Amino acid sequence: MTALAHPPVKHRLGPVTTARHCLTLGGRNLRHLKANPGEIIGFAVVQPLMVIALLVYVFGGAIAGDTATYLQYALPGLIVQSSVTSVLATGTGLHQDISNGLFDRLRSLPIARIAPLMGHLIGTMVRVSAGLLMLLAVGAAQGFEVHTGVWATLAGLLLITLFSAGLAWLSMLVGLAAKSATTVHMLTGMLAIPLTFCSNVFVKTSTMPGWLQTWADINPISQEATALRSLLTGGPIGDSVWWTVGWTVVMTAVFAPLSIQAYRRRV
Repeated sequence: MTALAHPPVKHRLGPVTTARHCLTLGGRNLRHLKANPGEIIGFAVVQPLMVIALLVYVFGGAIAGDTATYLQYALPGLIVQSSVTSVLATGTGLHQDISNGLFDRLRSLPIARIAPLMGHLIGTMVRVSAGLLMLLAVGAAQGFEVHTGVWATLAGLLLITLFSAGLAWLSMLVGLAAKSATTVHMLTGMLAIPLTFCSNVFVKTSTMPGWLQTWADINPISQEATALRSLLTGGPIGDSVWWTVGWTVVMTAVFAPLSIQAYRRRV
């Protein structure tokens, strides 16, 4: 009698092995930057300089009367805006890897199934953290003053990184659900504009029309920018930190399961 062929046994991976696979693929995403030094220079050096030069030195005098005053207000908002823009690009890279067949090749390897998705998240968080530090360093070189201490500054940057992780799940869901790269770009752009421009990132919400001010005040990006300003410049914190933490928890709780489900269906 011919022996029946059995499918290969799938071994359950432990949390340590799964974490190692996730970190390995996160490093793989970061190595792409090493192979493309132009992207590193553009993202880490040129972009922060251009953002500060254009927004602070071009519009600062008209908005706040002088550039030094506006720099104190705008830099925390620019840090938040830069993190949002970087995170929303995660979906594009994820969609590209799936379209190129990379995830199909990874699926044939004995690795944790969730590792490719988490690798993108880890790589994004490292890039966002580096961008935050670079913007803060460039701002300090231009005259921005931190009026709190080291721990408050680190707490502010950690808060932005955690919020970015929650927002990254939304970006990855868009990348997984969209049928084309063009759709990903369009949808993430539609998210970035109302989130960043209709907030207190660039100007105080009190200068906006009433209907727009209502949205800007409840906009999670406004809460995030207010929290960072308070932690860097020593202003009143109020409930902004807790609102930012709450939005982070909500986005993670809602979009992480949806992204994982979409990822399993897609690959």
